[in-house]
Amino acid sequence: MQIKINTDRNIHGDERLKEAVRALVEQGLGHVLSRLTRVEVHLQDENAQKGGADDIRCMIEARPQGLDPFAATHHDANVEAAARGAARKLRSLLESEFGKLDRKR
Repeated sequence: MQIKINTDRNIHGDERLKEAVRALVEQGLGHVLSRLTRVEVHLQDENAQKGGADDIRCMIEARPQGLDPFAATHHDANVEAAARGAARKLRSLLESEFGKLDRKR
């Protein structure tokens, strides 16, 4: 499974940040990771230099094996909190979808 992290020009995407976000995503998605082929994380500072509460946006797109992609978005005050929130939302969505598929089998 591959995790790709993309940042906009206002968020400095160094290796430390990428490793921290990768760890948050892996922890947040938990056991559903084994059913995914790829995860893309998009980080954006929506109002750049202006600052403000909840201006960091994290959108995570997951590509499950044999299914269309699913995505979740979360806004928060910093990158880590935004990634944690988006991963939590996406995990809930994926658990629901996988649960429906497993019940049909």
